[in-house]
Amino acid sequence: MKTSIEEKAGSRMPSVGSVDAVSYDAVAEVRTREAVVQLLLAHGPLTAAALAERIGFSSAAIRRHLEQLLAEGAVISREASTLGRRGRGRPARTYLLTEIGRTRLPHSYDALAIEALEFLSDVGGPDAVATFARRRAEGIVDGVRGELAAAVDVPAKAEILARALTGAGFAASVQEVGIGQQLCQHHCPVAHVATRFPQLCEEEMTVITQVLGTYAQRLATIARGDSFCTTFIPAAHQPHQLLPLSTIAAAAPNTASLHDAAPNNAAPHDQSHRITSATGKDPS
Repeated sequence: MKTSIEEKAGSRMPSVGSVDAVSYDAVAEVRTREAVVQLLLAHGPLTAAALAERIGFSSAAIRRHLEQLLAEGAVISREASTLGRRGRGRPARTYLLTEIGRTRLPHSYDALAIEALEFLSDVGGPDAVATFARRRAEGIVDGVRGELAAAVDVPAKAEILARALTGAGFAASVQEVGIGQQLCQHHCPVAHVATRFPQLCEEEMTVITQVLGTYAQRLATIARGDSFCTTFIPAAHQPHQLLPLSTIAAAAPNTASLHDAAPNNAAPHDQSHRITSATGKDPS
């Protein structure tokens, strides 16, 4: 009798010879590997023959998927244990998931992080969350503080900062935009958590201005629904000067759409018009 995993896997496979079998061939490949992973999770080490029987595919087809999973490091194989005398031919091999393989399964890390920060907020108040966010942001740049201190100018520091952010999973880059630079973070590994706790973005911005030693303006954030996080770093500035959004939009065309989407007489986001000083305070 098939388990719910096997029935689910089988029901998702398009029938051979149908239009769907051609149209969704790539999807079927992925789903078959998902079924293999689910079965290895539920039933422990299994041979290719056992997997094939449960899914309803040939052993050769399942071996092809296992080879792909082996190449990805998602599974490992070992010789199957046998009772009594072993027959002729190559010994059967069993397959089991690795830690890499387990990452293919659904996780609730974001939910756990949100619950932890909610508990921290209940126990220590909003300031405790901000302190945690600041410490986390500082940890991203701790490994490059020596390079930042030795950098000759702000553009050089921006490149070092982008490299540190990329190492932390933010896929950052720096672009020249006429009257300054634009620091783009094309991915945010904590975007869902930052939607609930904007302190993560706020304290990250504070640390960015501190390590750059200059003012900077956050124009967009993934947590607020934008395609990427954007920080404008002016080439030259006067202390306590707030650059008009129209000036920045003209210099950084990639952010112009944010202003089009903003309500009348309103900045696109709470932080989009903010300049944070090197001391971490708004120059108001």
